Amino acid sequence: MDVLKVLEEMKGLRCRLTWFLKRFEDCIKTAPSREHLRTYVGGQVSSLPRKSVEPIALAAGIAPRTLQEFLGLHHWDHEAVRRRVHEVVAKDHADPHAIAVVDETSFAKKGDKTAGVQRQWCGATGKTDNCVMTVHVGYAAGEFHALLDSDLYLPKETWHEDRQRCREAGIPEDVVYRPKWRMALDLLDRVMSHGVRFQFLVADEAYGSIPAFRQGVAERELTYVLEVPRSVLGWLKVPEVHVPPLRAPLGRPPSKPRLVHTAPKAKRVDQLWKRGGPSWKRFHVKNTDKGPEVWEVRVVRFIPCDDQLPQDECWLLVARHALTGEIKYFLSNAPESTPPEVLLHVAFSRWHVERLFEDGKSHVGLDHFEVRNYLPIMRHLILSMVSLLFLAQQTHRLREKKSPLDRAPSTDCRRSAA
Repeated sequence: MDVLKVLEEMKGLRCRLTWFLKRFEDCIKTAPSREHLRTYVGGQVSSLPRKSVEPIALAAGIAPRTLQEFLGLHHWDHEAVRRRVHEVVAKDHADPHAIAVVDETSFAKKGDKTAGVQRQWCGATGKTDNCVMTVHVGYAAGEFHALLDSDLYLPKETWHEDRQRCREAGIPEDVVYRPKWRMALDLLDRVMSHGVRFQFLVADEAYGSIPAFRQGVAERELTYVLEVPRSVLGWLKVPEVHVPPLRAPLGRPPSKPRLVHTAPKAKRVDQLWKRGGPSWKRFHVKNTDKGPEVWEVRVVRFIPCDDQLPQDECWLLVARHALTGEIKYFLSNAPESTPPEVLLHVAFSRWHVERLFEDGKSHVGLDHFEVRNYLPIMRHLILSMVSLLFLAQQTHRLREKKSPLDRAPSTDCRRSAA
């Protein structure tokens, strides 16, 4: 009986995948390309140990070259597939407290032909290595999470300034160098333009330390809780500023405000929190394989310093691990009435995107691409988001959460997903 149940569940999942992919069929006009979509995503969510083009194609009984051409040559609208991922999440998993999670990941690559590759810090190998970097926006709502958007980082000196090298790798002329924080804002704009809504945004200190990124998130009317390095400067009270008077009869009068000479200097956040203030509050953040994870927290109002001038007042959240003593610092533009436990919950929500990267590389072959040119890499990233979304929805369903997929057929694979 148990074997029969397992076989029935496997059959049901195959049919659910067919039903799920029908939602993307209008993005791909020709029947052969739609079949390749089913083959590629089906291979990514299968039990194959290696999920690059060749093993997926051989397992499906087709020539690897045809699947390579699907990624790099066939005319199908991968941007529409990306947009449909956003629309499915917006429709099926809308949540008023959803969190946007920004992060980047790396893929170790040999040689110098893969688009965007260069020697840089590679998290995948834990050292400076030959790799490509991608920037991502994830979505977290309760226990559900999905990878919403991805883009390839184009290094400035080694790629952006060498357009001939870019052309050889199929990189379009309008794809240029952008700092990763700018890429993240552009991804966020695209996701939100397709109907996805967030209340919060969280990112690590590589993004939180950049005032322009914090300002950009605030301008998009999102509440951020961003980790920052201990070297970030600011004040606990707003310092006085003024516009210096004109000292010479000729010349342009000064217009940029400056700190008055009696104003205190901005201090690092790791110096400020030690100067007294509110008492520590202890919170159980989450359960792990090693037991409950507990952090002690202090929150104070804080005025960040940018270009030696005070910026908008925000929250400084100092979190100290109850056992190890590790300390993390976060800035947030949340309203003054926001409880510290809300700030802490959002601050530690980055695990969602870390888990998405782990699942992507472990279960769908996110890092198994063996293509070099820009277009097939981007298509691989987009199809990997489709595969991760399917797995996330099935996990959500199997946890007995309410999901639109509960209405999907378990045996009839021909039903429309419209």
